Amino acid sequence: MTTRPDAIDRLSPAVRYQIANGLGWSGLRPVQALSTDAILDGANCVVLAPTAGGKTEAAFLPLLSKMDAEDWRGVSVLYVAPIRALLNNQESRLSTLTGLIGRRAGKWHGDVKAPARRRMIDEPPDVLAITPESLEAMLLSTRTPARRFLAHVRAVVIDEVHAFAGDDRGAHLVALLERVTRIAENDIQRIGLSATVGDPEVIVQWLSGSSLRPQRVVDPGGPRKPPELALDFVGTLDNAALLIDRLYPGTRRLVFVDSRRRVEELGHRLSQRGVDVYLSHSSLALSQRTAAEKAFEEGTNCVIVATSALELGIDVGDLDHVIQIDAPSSVSSFLQRMGRTGRRAGSTANCTFLATDDDALLRAAAIIDLFRRGYIEPAAPSAWSPHVLAHQAIALAMQEQGSATHAWWNWIEGCAAFRNVSAPERESIVRHMVDNDILVEADARLALGARGEKLYGAKNFLELYAVFSTPRVLRVMHGQSEVGVVDASFLQDKEQKVPNFVLAGRPWRIVGVDWKGGTCSVEPAEVGGYPRWFGLPVSLERSLCQAMRRVLASKDTDPSWSKRAVTQLELQRESHAFLEDSSLPLEEDPDGRCRWWTFGGGAGNRVLAGLLELELGERVSPSNTFITFSNGAAESAVGIRQAIDALATRPLTWDDAARLVDPGQRSRVSKFQPCLPPEIEHGLIARETMNVDDANATLAQWKLGGDEGARR
Repeated sequence: MTTRPDAIDRLSPAVRYQIANGLGWSGLRPVQALSTDAILDGANCVVLAPTAGGKTEAAFLPLLSKMDAEDWRGVSVLYVAPIRALLNNQESRLSTLTGLIGRRAGKWHGDVKAPARRRMIDEPPDVLAITPESLEAMLLSTRTPARRFLAHVRAVVIDEVHAFAGDDRGAHLVALLERVTRIAENDIQRIGLSATVGDPEVIVQWLSGSSLRPQRVVDPGGPRKPPELALDFVGTLDNAALLIDRLYPGTRRLVFVDSRRRVEELGHRLSQRGVDVYLSHSSLALSQRTAAEKAFEEGTNCVIVATSALELGIDVGDLDHVIQIDAPSSVSSFLQRMGRTGRRAGSTANCTFLATDDDALLRAAAIIDLFRRGYIEPAAPSAWSPHVLAHQAIALAMQEQGSATHAWWNWIEGCAAFRNVSAPERESIVRHMVDNDILVEADARLALGARGEKLYGAKNFLELYAVFSTPRVLRVMHGQSEVGVVDASFLQDKEQKVPNFVLAGRPWRIVGVDWKGGTCSVEPAEVGGYPRWFGLPVSLERSLCQAMRRVLASKDTDPSWSKRAVTQLELQRESHAFLEDSSLPLEEDPDGRCRWWTFGGGAGNRVLAGLLELELGERVSPSNTFITFSNGAAESAVGIRQAIDALATRPLTWDDAARLVDPGQRSRVSKFQPCLPPEIEHGLIARETMNVDDANATLAQWKLGGDEGARR
């Protein structure tokens, strides 16, 4: 019996030499040792480690070893990240790593100019950093020889894989992996990196798709130092600004706020207090964000206020403290944000919540409760993504300049995102697109039709590069410098009212708007209102809502709660004392309405409310934690209980949810809805806006005696 060598000894001599001499390391971290074994064994894997835990090296050191030992040439590794900023941030790191063995890394996204792209085509880098949208654009381009450029890909590294797994971009990504696999004619190794994912075994299976490689989860585990948590109730954003100014003086503080408007508002208030403050959100110009991040990285007593974009692995230096205004909508987001701290030796990860209202206070307490229990939400990637399938059918028709009617599906049939799309559904989608001139079929080939050209062909097919939609925005220009962008609808309102607004933390006056050119010229002003951007209401997960109920029904306090937080939460507990009598109480209020306190989550409650409204014939409205019965629907609590009892007699299905979609007022959940037959479109809307599993969980709880207090 032979003894398996230590992981570092399995690396090529050149890589081992550079670990010691180029990087100056004495050895590998546990996650790097485990991933080295998994990757050199040829497995598809998900690598788990805290932010700044060495995941990038964990993936690339064994891949560079294979590149060196097997003499890979051309673009052999793709590094895929969810946002351009992360690619920009990782550029020097990837260049350093590849340079250790005399190889090169390149970057390809929308901000990379044509001359740099041409140089890469002429002299391909060994590692190419790219977003899914840029990869799609490359495959569709008639100017980029994608087949030749991607013909030697051997591995793909997906950073922040949790940011992809739960939405349409993830479905798009795994479909792209299948297409690149077909081009490379190689079983491409797939490696996902994440600090927070609740279902890693599911994610590695989802990533693997048609790959026949073994699958592994790389998780070093082991004890971790408990973080320092604090939860305070401040009541207003003004008070939050006051505390941020006074908390942790002389340190670098990263403040997370969950909307661009509130980033601007808080940043402006901090600057008025004389705080050295910088802002970062997606509607600021790249130059503004880069300057802010650089200044923050070099500062010592400063604050950066950001949206969730800075959750991801963008390095802004060694932070001292993370402050969260109100609360994120998931434990995963909280862990990503807190993970920005505690990177230095001897330091501790930390997060301070500053709640501006009761709802946010309760949600923050619930997130802390879930964290104490070791819970992280599963990403649960969808296996039924007909809209992304339609997108890929169009993309393949363009990529192949007419895809074979009988063979286009072969490109993506192994994709996990389409596993539950049946053959009849697939054929129905293509037939619908042909019948509606989105595709045309001629000589047993599919090509883009006139309506498809109109829907998705504008601006050189930009609508086809991404699966998500973006609202119309205008660039805000101060002279020749771009400040950022604002929604066109907001600017139309501002022109008619006071023409001043705040962007990048500074007030501006509108000088002129070029609607055709898509620009707004501004000059500095004294005051201004805060812009709004398009966004969707937050629908909380059932797990978080259940934790909120636990906090309300408990008498315990958490060590992280301040005296103000304790006082305010005690007031909430007093007003929810009825939760002591039943787990799902039906409460009648003085205004003649009834509330059913399900704590079932917004998407699950939407199913229940819709079906109960069909039964009762009057207004039934869902929220994250309760369902409200109004007008005639609230006339009889007994009638409501009977209606709920009737729903609970059998498990609800997606067909039940699809019944709730109003054909005359269909939600827009995807720009590819016109590609879908009505019954599939209704099913998609149901799955994107509702959750049958959560609804069934609430009904199961009801059957166990959820309203037992009222029934006695």
